Amino acid sequence: MNKVLVEIFLPAADKSFDVYIPVESQMSEVLLLVSALLSDLSDGKYKANGQAVLCDAATGIIYNINMAVCELGIQNGSKLMLI
Repeated sequence: MNKVLVEIFLPAADKSFDVYIPVESQMSEVLLLVSALLSDLSDGKYKANGQAVLCDAATGIIYNINMAVCELGIQNGSKLMLI
């Protein structure tokens, strides 16, 4: 399975995390995994609650959760934000 390394900024913790995400997966699956992961890594500053969205960190455009990662143009070095 191919993966890309992205940087995900988490405003709730004011931190960024480097995360590998699978390019063939639906964004909805990635969102659940990333949410749970960053909830664990943020020392309680962020709680995964099923309401999170992933967006492009530069533009603020929210990614469509019904599309695969590769369809969204996400690649190595992409900067995302979890809000």
